[in-house]
Amino acid sequence: MQRQPRKPRLVMGWRREIEIMSGDKRIPTDGGPSFGQNPFAELNSDGLPPGPKKIPAGPTDRPAAESTAPRKNRGRVDIKRQTAGRGGKTVTVITGFAGIGLPEKERLAKQIQKACGTGGTVKDGGIEIQGDKRVEVARILAEAGFRPVFAGG
Repeated sequence: MQRQPRKPRLVMGWRREIEIMSGDKRIPTDGGPSFGQNPFAELNSDGLPPGPKKIPAGPTDRPAAESTAPRKNRGRVDIKRQTAGRGGKTVTVITGFAGIGLPEKERLAKQIQKACGTGGTVKDGGIEIQGDKRVEVARILAEAGFRPVFAGG
């Protein structure tokens, strides 16, 4: 008695087998028949408010300083110096940001790091800068429209 060849199988998981397709059953790659009617074909925008106005990417007549000017008062921020739990290293911590998101905090942290020449991070809703840089940080935050307040020791 001659043995018949077994079909190749792909084993997935414990005692679960899925048979591999044999060569005669191919999936068409030309797109095949359409699935029927497009449910969005008959939608139109009649009666809807206009979308946001698109601004061209080219140069404008306005100076760039107007669009990036900080607001008058963006709120109070606390500047603290901490050494606890850091192996004796001093860190300047800025907390109390209200109304700004994580991307803006990261931009501000990068600007402070560059001006102070130190490292830092955005952690737990605040900005941490390595070293005692309270005066430099207060100047940069004041220029950005915040009201810096020295808190703690």
